[in-house]
Amino acid sequence: MAREGRFRLYHSPGGTIAATTGAPVQGAAGAIELDLFTGEVPAVAAQRFRHVEPGPVLAVREADLARLPQLHREQLVLVRETASGIVLAATRLQSAGGLDDLYSAARDVPALGATPTARGTAFRLWAPTARNVAVCVYDTGSSRARAVHPLDVDTASGVWSVQVPKDLSSRYYRYVVDVVADGVGLVRNFVTDPYSVSLTTDSKRSYIADLASPALKPRGWDAHRSPDTVKAQTDMSVYELHVRDFSRDDPSVPLHKRGKYAAFGETASHGMRHLRALAQAGLTDIHLLPVYDIASVPEKDCVVPRAQGAPDSGEQQALVMKTAHADCYNWGYDPYHYNAPEGSYASDAQDGARRIVEFREMVMHLHRAGLRVGLDVVYNHTFIAGQNEKSVLDRIVPGYYHRLDENGAIARSTCCDNTATENTMMARLMIDSAELWAKHYRIDSFRFDLMGHQPRAAMEELGARVDRAAGRHVQLIGEGWNFGEVANGARFVQASQLSLNGSGIGTFSDRARDAARGGGAGDGGEAVVKQQGYINGLVYDPNALAGTRPRSDLLRSADMVRIGLAGTLRSYRLTTFDDTTRRLEDIPYGDQPAGYASQPGEVVNYIENHDNQTLYDANALKLPLATSTAERARVQVLGLAINAFSQGVAYYHAGVDILRSKSLDRNSFNSGDAFNRLDWTYRTNHFGSGLPPAPDNAKDWPLFQPLLVSPALRPTPADIAFTRDAFRDLLKIRASSTLFRMRTASEVAERLRFFNVGSQQEPIVIAAHLDGRGYPGAGFAGLRYFINVDKTAHVVSDPQAVGKRLRLHPVHRASTAADKRAVDAAFDSGTGGFRIPARTAVVFIEE
Repeated sequence: MAREGRFRLYHSPGGTIAATTGAPVQGAAGAIELDLFTGEVPAVAAQRFRHVEPGPVLAVREADLARLPQLHREQLVLVRETASGIVLAATRLQSAGGLDDLYSAARDVPALGATPTARGTAFRLWAPTARNVAVCVYDTGSSRARAVHPLDVDTASGVWSVQVPKDLSSRYYRYVVDVVADGVGLVRNFVTDPYSVSLTTDSKRSYIADLASPALKPRGWDAHRSPDTVKAQTDMSVYELHVRDFSRDDPSVPLHKRGKYAAFGETASHGMRHLRALAQAGLTDIHLLPVYDIASVPEKDCVVPRAQGAPDSGEQQALVMKTAHADCYNWGYDPYHYNAPEGSYASDAQDGARRIVEFREMVMHLHRAGLRVGLDVVYNHTFIAGQNEKSVLDRIVPGYYHRLDENGAIARSTCCDNTATENTMMARLMIDSAELWAKHYRIDSFRFDLMGHQPRAAMEELGARVDRAAGRHVQLIGEGWNFGEVANGARFVQASQLSLNGSGIGTFSDRARDAARGGGAGDGGEAVVKQQGYINGLVYDPNALAGTRPRSDLLRSADMVRIGLAGTLRSYRLTTFDDTTRRLEDIPYGDQPAGYASQPGEVVNYIENHDNQTLYDANALKLPLATSTAERARVQVLGLAINAFSQGVAYYHAGVDILRSKSLDRNSFNSGDAFNRLDWTYRTNHFGSGLPPAPDNAKDWPLFQPLLVSPALRPTPADIAFTRDAFRDLLKIRASSTLFRMRTASEVAERLRFFNVGSQQEPIVIAAHLDGRGYPGAGFAGLRYFINVDKTAHVVSDPQAVGKRLRLHPVHRASTAADKRAVDAAFDSGTGGFRIPARTAVVFIEE
């Protein structure tokens, strides 16, 4: 904004200001003069608003400072105008910083929301810009209001409150908030509580509850404990699961429990037997896709389309898309109320108590199955904002909770309306919410969606608060992608890959994932086929579209897989294919360092999760079509082995162990049941369920159609069973030794040694030695692991193994071992040579 003219802050209690360039301001009740500030901007303010382009700095006159709280309850428009009052430029005021300063006491106000006790019920709502606030109390989720109580405001904190002299537990409520909304004017909003702990059907009313009440605890809740399987973050071995996917198609679950929290209590079901087997093999955590209250699934009378058709037909997706906004399915990245369980998974969404009790029952059943429970949480955006019906935060404090761009519009880089967790009360909401889940639902870990859009400082405070509330350490991991309006620290130090090192918070690593799978998440057209990866044929087994690629591509890919196996640690030194030895932070990964973590617990390794095509589908695209289904299953296991052998947190997508397919869908968030099925009877993986939905896939349908009809891509039950059992063996191997789960970077540097490296390597075999001497929990004097991705056997040598006595890991030697090919692996003590069978991951032990 230029400096010419004068600056005035116009205000209107009715929100009637019209400021048009070239005309005088209309509809204002008054204005205050702003002066150009020539001093030094306070460091805190300069840091917070560093993303703002250079321009004039304005100051409120001393005499007007006391008016600011009242002015913030009105429409505020900043205007640059001529001396005669003609508008030169105008903008809405972005007031979050001012509200944080004026109402800093709000940070420490206890217990926002509804708090019932035997002495009475307190209601507290932070609404500093509101004119009036009242609370309507209802006896049921559908009855008329039994009482309306006005709230009083605390001018220091901006919190409105009232103490009703009665325990209102099990009643329902809504707030009435009179507030000026930008572009609308003075409105009266009937709105639910951002701190709702439960709700009625479709979130129409908030539910009053004391979560410590015995009435809301299932039998045995207080006595039960989480499994004590994770001593350090690197012990985590995680299975990412969607509540509805888990049981919707399981015939062993009673019909009324399918797709519900209650299905986890069916201990004899196919699905629970599968989860228990994974826990017995070494899986530690189930991470549930969002289970807070979401806005995108109707909680009553949702639609279940029955999509059937030819494997390459578009009819299935057309039917699914026709009802996509009314059906029973969504991943759940559409936050409505952060602190309340989702009602569509409850037996009765109308009863605010049922979802609380049934959620806790689900957690308890998983704990009893030997599995800790983690939540996928999405504090980086809300489903919607403004005056929309399903907007909560923005209808209480307009313009505060969301991150605004230079024009005052809500930033939407995350897909939806981005929240501003750099603002005090949005950060508090996030932290309070995580604390609630850890304390009252015994949640053991959290996965943060698009965590890079949140400040590192807020995440570190969250971690400390959650640990105190839980009385134990609660692990934090998340997506540390660096993009959007916050990229490269534009607004604050982010909770991103490159900014979190040293924090102990884990971020998902794309380094080995992309190298193993091939290409990237955004590939389309022929690239989605041509860009083969380390496990599916790069250079050594080209598909029909791949063409000839140089050996150096394979060498680079092998090194990137090794980087993942080494925990993507900044300090780890690797001899690369060009015979140089470098720290991983000095090896480039695009425009970033390949190694970014300070400690292994700060990295989450994965080969597949809910996003993008499943590993089976990616391999369907990239492996040569002539590859048999049995060999495709082996390739799947190679990808899982890379995960299992990598330092850091091991993360797996539900169904990756049974060759899960989504019929090539690259983004199944709203693709309905038809494209998100799991079969715990292991008969099919649902490949060829029809062309995947058009919005994200139509441009590639010509590539997909011949694949979807090909019988060569339909695995047999034997293929599925092999992958299932081979994955469990990998879990057992990882669980057998802390050498796969080392705690510190220095331990990894001292004990992990790759051989078969450099320019003369056999690049299709990864080979490594883990030194277990003197290491707690190692179980063995040493381990050597190998991953041969080729179609033929290879021999690689380790000079340091000459004269050693090595044999196959006990899991490979067991009569129940899934991979019978692994027993053909051989070691020659005289030469230090290891013969590794084709497409096999194998471990030798030194005792």
